[in-house]
This record gives sequence, structure tokens and C-alpha cells, in this order.
Amino acid sequence: MTSSDRSQVVDVKGTYEVRTYGCQMNVHDSERLSGLLEDAGYVRAPEGTAEGDADVVVFNTCAVRENADNKLYGNLGRLAPMKTKRPGMQIAVGGCLAQKDRDTIVKRAPWVDVVFGTHNIGKLPVLLERARVQEEAQVEIAESLEAFPSTLPTRRESAYAAWVSISVGCNNTCTFCIVPALRGKEEDRRPGDILAEVEALVAEGVSEITLLGQNVNAYGSDLGDREAFSKLLRACGEIEGLERVRFTSPHPRDFTDDVIAAMAETPNVMHQLHMPLQSGSDTVLKAMRRSYRQERFLGIIEKVRAAMPDAAISTDIIVGFPGETEEDFEQTMHVVREARFANAFTFQYSKRPGTPAATMEGQIPKEVVQARYERLVALQEEISWDENKKQVGRTLEVMVAEGEGRKDGATHRLSGRAPDNRLVHFTKPDEPVRPGDVVTVEITYAAPHHLLAEGPAKAVRRTRAGDAWEKRTAAAAAKPAGVMLGIPTIGAPAPMPAPATPGCGVTG
Repeated sequence: MTSSDRSQVVDVKGTYEVRTYGCQMNVHDSERLSGLLEDAGYVRAPEGTAEGDADVVVFNTCAVRENADNKLYGNLGRLAPMKTKRPGMQIAVGGCLAQKDRDTIVKRAPWVDVVFGTHNIGKLPVLLERARVQEEAQVEIAESLEAFPSTLPTRRESAYAAWVSISVGCNNTCTFCIVPALRGKEEDRRPGDILAEVEALVAEGVSEITLLGQNVNAYGSDLGDREAFSKLLRACGEIEGLERVRFTSPHPRDFTDDVIAAMAETPNVMHQLHMPLQSGSDTVLKAMRRSYRQERFLGIIEKVRAAMPDAAISTDIIVGFPGETEEDFEQTMHVVREARFANAFTFQYSKRPGTPAATMEGQIPKEVVQARYERLVALQEEISWDENKKQVGRTLEVMVAEGEGRKDGATHRLSGRAPDNRLVHFTKPDEPVRPGDVVTVEITYAAPHHLLAEGPAKAVRRTRAGDAWEKRTAAAAAKPAGVMLGIPTIGAPAPMPAPATPGCGVTG
């Protein structure tokens, strides 16, 4: 069921707020949590609502950072006195940290009403009601998936772009990552169910989808079809009205030639690839239990560039993994120079409780990690800028976004994403444009993290996605708060790729 199916009048139970931490999978889960709450009669707290004023506050947590629990309990602590003043207020904690810590949360924060895990997010409204009636905390952690998230109601955060989950869980055993232990083994959706969801989204006005999975290109391992992912990409290419298809995140181990061919030969699959490296050292990759080596990784990059010379490739890199020597680090720098990533999400290694790497010998001193990290960032900044400069003079179709440019109001510009996902700021056209519309511009300047088109727009194409944005904005403005539910707020999913933490959820 989608938000457009749920615009009936309902009795309002109160307002809610969902706070999301971590990876894209958590962002997608939070859309489902919002949909479930709205189906149950809650309405989203208005933007700008003071902390503690929502009737229900839900924390959708991440467990991969070393201080993830401290952050959660600090936030919970600030809500404790507010809840004392408002006895009807409820607090729920879900996500990976909840799956991991279970009863510990209620012991450390006894004012929490509900604790639920990654496998049973659909139970949230029932658990809230049970906690209210029984006047005691409800802790329910399922050990296996109860319902595939995409079968649950949703409150999408965009009228024109959407996540589509194709699998949950992960079969990898990376020593720095705790996600497989918390989200379980990979489970794949049936292709027909995925395509039916995509078609329904397009019918609502969505023009861009991002296929989502913890190891997205391993899709098919649960179905017994090694080419299932490339077939899925090609099938998306047959859906009329679907302009852009992206996916995150693949794993080098499972990235096969048929996927490269599908990307190159399917017009609406964007020439953009997020390929997590983590380290360029074969020794460190072995310690990480990453089942590829430097040669294999660079071979993939070479094949992608041969098939799609204009492809923008990004990556994840961890600096200072236990045992990493200066020579190991130089191998990472070598791969960065060879691969010439459009951008890289770089992280200083930090212990993740419950992972094998946390107890490995050879933990690197903080000052050494910091120095290496700074060298890597400086190199990647230089490469990103050089790669972006190659875009100057090109004419690009930019899909207008909402909220991408923090200075757009002051500069009289709009912002959006090029087909390869580069961020483009462009001069506001004379004619009105809406998020989801497409503007053709010529790039005049490049910075390391964005492009600029200072001249007049060459063309403006009003789209069904823009129509959907306009319709939902008008509907949201016209309906009194607390009467009609299911109207999404404005804003696209977090630009892909933007992983919050390495090895978390969909970072490969």
C-alpha cells in the first residue's frame, strides 16, 4: 500500500517523529515506520517542532560506530525529563542497535516504551498500543524476517524519487562489519514483486528509483539465478516513464560482466557506480575477509570504463584497519590514483563492538590513522576536482532536486543531479520549474564536490514527476493537519551514494 492509497479520514492518535541513523537501508526502513504510524492514525509532527513535543518519538538506530550506543543514550537522556512532564508521550527504539542490545536498552533507559528489531518493524504500532494499555515496556526482537519491508505501508520522502528494496540481509563475513549478524542472511524478493512496486511508483509520478540491498548485486543467490540482477536492470529498462535507475551498493566479489553489459545497454540505467574498495592492500583485504584483491578490483574499474567511458565511480575506504602498515596504506593510495574515483567516502577505522576486527592485534595509534587519513583525503580531493573539471563545457540534463543547494536562495540558483549523480547548481530559469523536472544546462565551472552552470538554461522539460511534486505540495498545503494522512513531505532520498558508515547496511 502506498501513501496515495491512504488519504482517508482517520481518528488522530497524536504526532510522531522518526529519527534515523546509519545507512540507506535505515532511511528506507524509516519511510516504512512512518507509513505504519500514519496507517495507525498518527500524523507527522510539523517541521520545527521542539524536541520532546511529539507524542511518539522513534529512534531507528545504527550499531556500527564505536560510540553508537553513547549517542543513543545521550538522546534518550535528554527526553527523560520531557516525558516526565508529559506522561502520555511514548519513546520507541528500533534498528540495528536495538537488535543487538535488546533488554539492555530498557535497563539503561527504563523510560523507553518499546524496543523492536530489524526483522519486525511492522509490529511498531501494535507494540506502542500494548505498552500504553499494559503500562509497561514492550521488548520484542524477532530472529528472522517477519515481513519484507516493501510489503509494509510507506510514507515516501519524495514525490519524484524512491528507494526500492530488492533484498535484505547479507551473506558476507567482513571482519569490520556487524550488519549480517543483525539483519541476517540474504533474502531476495521475487522479481515480479519488485517490478510491480516500480511500476506502481512510476504510476504515482516517480521518475527515478534506487534499487537497494546490503549487497545489491548478489541478488539472485537466494533465487538460484546468478544473472538475476542484470536481468532486473534490463527489466527496469522496459518500464515506460522510468527515467533513471540507480543501485547501491554492489560488492566487487559479485560484480560480473553481465551487470556491466546491462548498465551499458539499458538507457535508463545511469552510468554511475559505487564500488566499495575498503583497502588497496591484498594483505589488509585478506584480514578484512574481502574476497577480492587489488588486481580484481582494478580489473572491474577497467571493464566499466571500457563499456561506459563517461561512468562516474565512487567508493568507500577504511584507513587504519588493524595491522595496516605504511606499505599497505601506499597500496590504497596507488589504487586511488589508478581508479580515479569521482568521489570517495573515507573513514578512519574505529572498533565496532561484536566484530572480529575489534579484538585483532595491531590496532593503529590514532595519530597515525589521522595522518594517513588526511593524506588520502587530500589526494582524493585533487582527483575529484580534476575529474569534475572534465565536465566543463558539457551539456547535461539535470533533474531538479529539493533541498540540495544550501545557498540556492541567496544565489538565485537551483540544484539537481546529473545522470551520473554529480551535484549541479544552475541559474534559475525564467520559466517555473519544479523538483522532478529536467533542465538542460552547460557546465561552466567545476569544484571538487559540485558543478556549476552559470549561463541560461538551454531547455526545460516539465515532467510527470514534477506534476506529482506539485500535486502533493498543493494537497499538503490544503489539508488541515491531523485530518488527511499519507501526504509525503518534500525531498529526495539521500543522494546516492552517501553511506554514513563503512560496512553498514549498503556500503558493501
